Amino acid sequence: MSLRSPLGRVRGLGSAKDGTGHWWAQRLTALALVPLTLWFCVAVISLSGADHAAVADWAGSPVVAGLLILLIAATFYHAYLGVQVVIEDYVHNEMFKIAGLLLTKAAAIVLALTGILSVLLLLLG
Repeated sequence: MSLRSPLGRVRGLGSAKDGTGHWWAQRLTALALVPLTLWFCVAVISLSGADHAAVADWAGSPVVAGLLILLIAATFYHAYLGVQVVIEDYVHNEMFKIAGLLLTKAAAIVLALTGILSVLLLLLG
């Protein structure tokens, strides 16, 4: 038994009218994070014992820098989507909900940009 209207079932929309897009974004970022995280963990383990210059040279490679930027962007977007759902579901005061969502989005943007700019500095510097 479904509580959704027939039109809602056809369009794939929940009661908020945008749940499907959010759900897909969460799943796609999770799917992208699996190989990126495995690659990053293997790379960091292989770099254990290396000096700062060797790690900076590694991170300054165009392919590695591109993968690091993808990892950073996907990580913070995925984290933001997850925290957004928690705030929307469990914060009932509208003022706190809006403030929490704004602070979460701002933190995700600032932290992601900081990481991406750091990688770009290694790439271009």
